[in-house]
Amino acid sequence: MEHIYVPPTGVHDEMVGADGQPRPHWRAFLDSFAGLSAEDLVQRWELGQNLLRDNGVTYNVHGDPEGLERPWTLDPLPLLLPAAEWDWIARAVAQRAGLLNEVMADLYGKRALIGLGLIPPALLHANPAFLRPCHGWMPAGGHHLHVYAADLVRGADGGWRVLADRTESPAGAGYALENRTIVNRVLPEQFRASHIERLAPFFEALRRSLHAMAPRRTDTPRVVLLTPGPYNETYFEHAFLARHLGLTLVQGEDLTVRDGNVYMKTLTGLQQVDVIWRRTNGEWCDPLELRGDSTLGVAGLVQSARAGNVAIVNALGSGLLDGGAIQSFLPAISRHLLGESLMMGSVPCWWCGNDQDRAFVADNLDRLVLRPAFHNRISPRLGSNLSGLERQAALADIQSRPTDWVAQQVDNLSTVPVWGDGGFLPRSMVLRVFAAFGENGWQVMPGGLARVSSQADLLTARLQTGGGGSKDLWIIADQTSSAALQPRGRAAPVKLVRGNRDLPSRVADNMFWLGRYVERCEGSTRLLRAAIARIEEALDQNDPARAIYTARVMARLGLFIPPEALEAPETLPRALMAHHLGGGEGGLSEQVDRLLRVVLNLRDRLSVDTWRALQRLRDDVRRLHLDNQRGDTLSRLNDLILTVEAVNGLSMENMTRGPLWLFMDSGRRIERAVTIVDTLGGALADADNEDAVPMEVLLDLWDSAMTYRSRYLAAPRLAAVLDLLLCDENNPRSLGFQLAALSDHMDSLAQIAGSNGFLRAEQRLMTVLCGTVRTTDALVLARYDRDGGYHDAERLLENLRSRLWEVSEVLSREYFSHAQWRLPVRPPELLA
Repeated sequence: MEHIYVPPTGVHDEMVGADGQPRPHWRAFLDSFAGLSAEDLVQRWELGQNLLRDNGVTYNVHGDPEGLERPWTLDPLPLLLPAAEWDWIARAVAQRAGLLNEVMADLYGKRALIGLGLIPPALLHANPAFLRPCHGWMPAGGHHLHVYAADLVRGADGGWRVLADRTESPAGAGYALENRTIVNRVLPEQFRASHIERLAPFFEALRRSLHAMAPRRTDTPRVVLLTPGPYNETYFEHAFLARHLGLTLVQGEDLTVRDGNVYMKTLTGLQQVDVIWRRTNGEWCDPLELRGDSTLGVAGLVQSARAGNVAIVNALGSGLLDGGAIQSFLPAISRHLLGESLMMGSVPCWWCGNDQDRAFVADNLDRLVLRPAFHNRISPRLGSNLSGLERQAALADIQSRPTDWVAQQVDNLSTVPVWGDGGFLPRSMVLRVFAAFGENGWQVMPGGLARVSSQADLLTARLQTGGGGSKDLWIIADQTSSAALQPRGRAAPVKLVRGNRDLPSRVADNMFWLGRYVERCEGSTRLLRAAIARIEEALDQNDPARAIYTARVMARLGLFIPPEALEAPETLPRALMAHHLGGGEGGLSEQVDRLLRVVLNLRDRLSVDTWRALQRLRDDVRRLHLDNQRGDTLSRLNDLILTVEAVNGLSMENMTRGPLWLFMDSGRRIERAVTIVDTLGGALADADNEDAVPMEVLLDLWDSAMTYRSRYLAAPRLAAVLDLLLCDENNPRSLGFQLAALSDHMDSLAQIAGSNGFLRAEQRLMTVLCGTVRTTDALVLARYDRDGGYHDAERLLENLRSRLWEVSEVLSREYFSHAQWRLPVRPPELLA
């Protein structure tokens, strides 16, 4: 490969030396890699992309056209570093992490560094990440910084420097682990041949350190990962890390503060939380003492942390040193606090709050990168790329608020080979390295996340913008002493557990609605398929009047028919598909969108197979919309029903019969029961005789035609159809079957909730519903009464509909919301 890869001159290339030969630590990898043909590379690259898509690895960029579905970009060719060089990098990063923790403790404490003139006061007070309510107290565990990341770059001289410090809530460790998994699948021979340091020990140490931070003395501390939610750019990583480390993924609404303690709202009540690993920026974590407009935080969290009742990782306010404003002051601070020089310096940096530095930046902006001093939401600007007006605007911004800007000299950075345009191209690189504080001090992950630019400039290699791509970092282990080759340590004795003890009510709520939306998607698809098939049959027989009549019948059964579509019967099938697949009101596409919004909140709770099936459902709807333009729809509708059934099958066969499954299946059963009642009610409405009831359509919709024929061997009769779809508990598509299953589910949920021997509200409702259906005589319902209608049946169906919705409301009140919290009742004599 070295013969087809030409690095640029004048820069340090990570793979090829100045003599044009591969660097020594790359030779074993390249020898193994040389046996791959161009076709092999293409196939393996496609395998990597398929794995990323199947695993749902995404990175959400605000304002990006791909929205929440932007795929994570990975170049399977890894970045290799030798063990000796990495050992120096790890020690330098650990030193820097410890120094920044000392600086943070001083700035939130005595502020001696400001008094000594080592840090300008404006650097603190102008920083929006300085959280004043957090001043004057030490976080639980005695540390502000527990997880740290440094963005490193290598210059033309081969030396490493720090581009930015990440102290708020460093992102990327989960992506690095996922990258390792994918690259190991794509290049297994090369991975084995290179003796790579393992990442697992770092994550195991991180898990142990999180548990060790619990303020309470307990063998089973409750550790949660606080996420802003599925619309955050790194939400995939939040769910991935929570699952990998065995943490509970929570949002702000899942937590509450009572009597100074943090609790998680679970199915069984409030459960105390010991440690919060937050991925929500500090200022948004408490609407009481921080940002009052936050809907992401927990009211009272600062108070609980101040009292030492909960440990927060990283401590609130740790974003104070996030970015580059402090960098030019660190060398002097290191000599003062540590008594030693920084092992790894920063890239040349000028803070515009200093008059001399500001003048230098104004005179040399053409060769500098201008970036915010205190936050990274604004993209950096390369001075050489600014037009005259843009340069004037940038200088005006600096002049108006000089403390908000820093400038860095970032040029001639090292390059790495990436796959593109059928070959390997050199691209600039930023390497993010991660460290965690534990029982043995700072431990640096033996790997990292390399971000590469999409063009030959560095500005696209930023995690915040999602530009460029990523690489896995391989540390070539020293075969004589590498931890990668040592046997794994003996695990602690396991304590057997059955069931979920920490299921947030929000998750149960989302599982309930996941079941409902999956059922709605299936019901809408079956209605649409039945309508298209019958309308096309009428049109094939040149009977537009019957096509219009069929459309009106399907509308009574619950299918939305655009009024304007009835004006042109010959285009009615295509108009129906366009409405339901193009995002029209009440359409199939709208139901799928709602389903996927719920799925995003359940990322850490769904198996990989279930996730893939749901992604396939989305893709099938999109393909169906395209196929509508070509007129091929019925076969795709059949495939779509099979996909929905696959989701249902996975839940039935693969999900543990715990609370998650109970709520998901209860949602399915309630939705199916309501839909059965609605379709039967629509079929009987305005029918003036038995022949006017679309009984064959009903049997088709509820997949019961074969059962009916095998039982009756005759044309459908209303009493028999009503008995089969309403009362027969042996028919999995009947109302009776749904109610019997729901009754069992409510009994199981009552046991989870701690029943006191009395029937709960949901159990009482199910007793009434089951009894009503079991005592119903279908022959009586099928009678056309003298008032001119099937009023007995319609009254029964309306009563059933009302009680089914009441069951849904009771579940929400009893299990999904915890608005009421009762203090212990004191004896009357103590109240006097």
